[in-house]
Amino acid sequence: MSTHTPSSEVTRSGGAGILAGRTVSRIGYGAMQLERLHGDRAAAVALLRRAVELGVGHVDTAEFYGNGLVNGLIREAFRPEDGVVVVSKVGADPDPGAPRPLRPAQRPEQLRASVEDNLRSLGTDRIPVVNLRRLDAGPGLRAEGDQVVDPDDQLAVLTAMRDEGKIGAIGLSGVTIDVLRRAIPAGIACVQNLYSLVARDDEDVLALCVAEGIAWMPFFPLGGAFPTMPKVTDEPAVRDAARSLGCTPAQVGLAWLLRHAPNVLLIPGTADPEHLEANVAAGAVTLDGEILAALDAVPSRPADLPLH
Repeated sequence: MSTHTPSSEVTRSGGAGILAGRTVSRIGYGAMQLERLHGDRAAAVALLRRAVELGVGHVDTAEFYGNGLVNGLIREAFRPEDGVVVVSKVGADPDPGAPRPLRPAQRPEQLRASVEDNLRSLGTDRIPVVNLRRLDAGPGLRAEGDQVVDPDDQLAVLTAMRDEGKIGAIGLSGVTIDVLRRAIPAGIACVQNLYSLVARDDEDVLALCVAEGIAWMPFFPLGGAFPTMPKVTDEPAVRDAARSLGCTPAQVGLAWLLRHAPNVLLIPGTADPEHLEANVAAGAVTLDGEILAALDAVPSRPADLPLH
């Protein structure tokens, strides 16, 4: 794993953006789907190496992706000279064998333990960015009982670990605008929320991030992660744009996000090398004014998101 600047400049997929004070490619990689390659470690490492070759400069991960499996793959694949910014997250822990192999871990002592777990599995003494996954918004887990924790208490322990040098920067995930406002004084590098062309409920959160110079890293950038969630690629305007531009609907959806706000950094995930290359190539898709207007007119539709 690397925390260093690459020795030579590479083509930055999607252009250049800023993450925790570092210049990175605007198109990164979300590593969660590497769990699908648990039976073929060599293929998983090769996929990560291909991402580096394509100019991907930041990767999203977590200890709870495959109970340390994905972090271990990152540790094996990346070299210091790659200059890849690794962004991990805390707020949940692996729960192997459970119906959903994940449990909330929101208390300050659990957050500290989760950071230490990430440090061990990544094989490093400092994680460039650690996101606090709050359980306030979006799909997935919800905090109950003693897992309902004030964000100030959570930020206090992450700030302490940043001061100790174990964390380079702090990010947030799954947060409301009120939590973000409270957190800004602590110094927030990025926000990861559910957001896409067809799910723009958090436009106010994005606007605050633009104003504060905070990177916006949408998860589920193409929607469709659950049966009740609309898919960007099903939209007629997206399909029309893809036909006009000679690219895929998915590439149009990613290109729209890059065009929509200057602080967007993408982390699309895949376990397929060809899909990886297509995602990176979305950075070269140009949307003219007419196409952009048609895409902007696509309605945002709330989804009935599952809670576990």
